[in-house]
Formats: sequence, C-alpha cells, structure tokens
Amino acid sequence: MFDVIITGGGPTGTMLAGELRLHGVRVVVLEKDPQPSGFVRGTGLHVRSIEILDQRGILERFLARGQKYPLRSHFAGIDKAVPAGLDTAHPYILGIPQPITDRLLTERAQELGAEIRRGCELTGLEQNEHAVTAELADGTRLRARYLIGCDGGRSTVRELIDVGFPGEPSTTDTLLGEMAVTASPDTITTVMSEVRRTEHRFGLMPLGDGSYRVLVPAAEVAADRSVPPSLADFARQLRAVAGTDFGVHSPRRLSRFGDATRLAERYRVGRVLLAGDAGHIHPPLGGQGLNLGVQDAFNLGWKLAAALSGWAPDDLLDSYETERRPVAAGVLANTRAQSELLSAEPGPRAVRGLLSELMDFPEVTRHLLAKITALDVRYDFGGNEPLGRRMRDIALTGGRLYALMHRGRGLLLDRTGRLSVAGWADRIDRIADPGAELDAPAVLLRPDGHIAWAGADQQELLDRIPRWFGTADRHADTATVARWPADHAVPQEDTRE
Repeated sequence: MFDVIITGGGPTGTMLAGELRLHGVRVVVLEKDPQPSGFVRGTGLHVRSIEILDQRGILERFLARGQKYPLRSHFAGIDKAVPAGLDTAHPYILGIPQPITDRLLTERAQELGAEIRRGCELTGLEQNEHAVTAELADGTRLRARYLIGCDGGRSTVRELIDVGFPGEPSTTDTLLGEMAVTASPDTITTVMSEVRRTEHRFGLMPLGDGSYRVLVPAAEVAADRSVPPSLADFARQLRAVAGTDFGVHSPRRLSRFGDATRLAERYRVGRVLLAGDAGHIHPPLGGQGLNLGVQDAFNLGWKLAAALSGWAPDDLLDSYETERRPVAAGVLANTRAQSELLSAEPGPRAVRGLLSELMDFPEVTRHLLAKITALDVRYDFGGNEPLGRRMRDIALTGGRLYALMHRGRGLLLDRTGRLSVAGWADRIDRIADPGAELDAPAVLLRPDGHIAWAGADQQELLDRIPRWFGTADRHADTATVARWPADHAVPQEDTRE
C-alpha cells in the first residue's frame, strides 16, 4: 500500500511527487503514455515557478538546459518594457521546452525515491474513510491513503469522482505541430513580422534541429479534438493566414487545442484531490498553464505530507482548495480578458489601443505582469500585509534565504535572536540572523515560502504556529537560541545528470 497515488506524469504530477518524497511519503506516479511524448507544448517558466525551483535547490539544472530572456510584459500581446524594482531576485523568463522540464522534474522525483510507472491507465477508483483503491486498465488494483488527479483537462479522476467542470466551450481552435520547412529563415522572419501585427495565434519557432514549432489558427472548431489534424490542414491554414505554407513537410507531431475555459467545482472529494489542468483549463495566453500546475503542486505537497504524518491541523489540507482555486479563477479571468483583446473586431481593438496607452504607466504594466508571473498571489491568512505573500529571496549573513528552504520545512527567520520554535523543531527550522534584509523583526515562513507571521512577540508567534504546523511535540528539540548555520544543515545540490 502506498501513501499517495498520483495519476499523470506531467510537470504537476512529478513536481508533487518530489515534494512528497522530501517528507518521506511513499508515492507512485501512474502515467498512461508508455513513453514521454517529446511534444513541445509549453516553452517557458515564469518568475514564481523559477523561484520555486530555487527554493528546492534544483534551479541550476534548469538554467543549464534553458535560456534566460529579459522579462517584458506581453499582456494580450502588447509588448512593454518592465518597470525597475520588480519584487524578485529572478526578473527573467526561462525559455525551456516542456519535454525538458518534464524530464528534469521526473529525474528529481526519482532521485528522491518516487516510483514512476508508465503505460498505466486509470479506469476506476473506490474510496472509503481510510483509503483509495485505483483500478488500472490491465486489471491491476493499487491502494493508497490518498489519490491525486494530475491527469489533465480531460481528467479521468475528475469524472470518476463526479466533480463538475463548468465554464465556456472552445470557440476557436489552434493547430500546433512540429515539422520541417523549405522557406529560408529570412522569409519566415519577414512574414511573421507582418502577420503577427494582427494575428497573435501564429508563429514559427525553430527547435534547434532543423525543424520548427508551427502555430496557426484552425479553420473551425473540431468536434473531436483527440483526432489530430493533417499536414494538409496546416498547409491550407498557413496559406490562408500568411499567404504561404513555407514548404512545410516531414511532420513529427501534429495536434490542436481550443480556448475552452473551465474551473472544477471542487478540488477535493474525500481522499481524492485534483491539481493542475485536472482542476482548471484556459487559453494558453501568457504561457500560464504549466506554471499554474507546478504552483498547485508546490502548495499541496507539504500539506498532504503533514496530513499523512499526523501533525496537520484539521483544516490544513482543505486550505489547498481555498488558496489555489481562487488563483486559478484569476488566471481564467485574465486569459478571458486577453482573448477578447486579441479580437479583430472594432470594439476590442479600441479597448486594446487604450490599454496599450495605459501600460505606458509603470504601475499598470507592473500590475498586469504580476498576474502573468504569479507574483501578485497573496493568500488570505486573516491579517494585513505582508501576511499571505510569498517571500522573495533575500541576502542573509551567511548566504541567502532560498538556500535554507531545500528540505521543504517551515522557517523562522529571526533578527532579534530571542524567539523560539521549541516544540516544533521537527517541522520548523530557525535561523537567528540580525543582518537579514527583512522589513520586520522576524518572519515565519510556511514550507512554500509564504509569510505566516511577522513580528517580534514570542507569544504572538506561539499563537500563530499551530495554524500551519499543528500542536507542539513535547519530545521535540527544545533549543531556543541558535545562529546560522549551527542549527541548520543545508543539503548540497545534487548535480548529477
């Protein structure tokens, strides 16, 4: 019997598996595809996802495989420079094909001890108050204490637990494929520059091996999107949109996607939860989908591990839905807005022009950029700023903050040197550092880096800790004074490839 079964071996599922393994959770990932697809759907990571990788000590392996691009605001395709002073130590986009992201997250999960089973399709599940039983297509039955559906927009798990998925169906389809072309790079650049003035669902991106990632509007909405388009469909639509088919040939992968916008009515039914696209789908504007799923997993992982360990407060696991579902609703709202602004109709074009003028004001651009990059996320912790905000990486006397968060534990960063987490030392690390670049005497961070408390009063701290870290363990370490790095051994980055 496993602690957790995860269905879906994409970035959400493998990120979650790694987070759970940090806490010793026995986890198996079931992926129905026998082999990784290699299809480049997502092409980059936003700021908050980059921060998450840094918090877990694995960013360097992604930087080695990707390329940093200057951060700009492209809300609804309106290109504006980013104002100075963005609240992050990582003000860039990391260009990295999704297959590489998938592989690196899978490797990390396996290094930590997660079991990955490919060619395993979920067909049924049953649950009671103690466990979940998953039935696979080959008749195999697996049991676990929890099951997490990370199996995409057509989620089998969501259907099996009868969770509604309301929203709007697709009104447009877009063709996406990888293929060779005969046109020269200069021709492609010239045509793209002209076409993308009015059509933002169009582009040819070189993949580095002589082939191109081709994006072009489809002629109509498909009745069955699981049926792939043909090369002839691509050629016809390229001629209709760009006046040339660029000599496309030798296709490797052909697909289509729509602009449906849906949000699951619930993220949890008993011992079954949803994460990533299983809980929300939206148009790919701004490249937010993959990032949103990884961030779901980051929020869920430590909470689920706490529930399994027995110290979680009663409502901690439910806070996953109350925190993450509104974030997804916000992404759905901004992609709906962007979709409207991309219309060629006179009304949306007029609004688009006005928004472009407004984005010349730095605060407007900063606000819209924060939505795309998830830097605006603040969970409702029942208090004023900075409670609920994620903590950016800051300099400390002996290094930097994110280097202390690799193990996925809570952290008390104490400038006063007087505060204690005695009784919670099995869940919270403490660093006494008077030189920390903090705007408060001390902060308590959850394992996901969001600020759970800020202040200087020991009793206020003790009153706040149980909300996120449960009751104190009288057998836990009772040391009250320590300085970096005496009470915190930072695990070294595993640089194996």
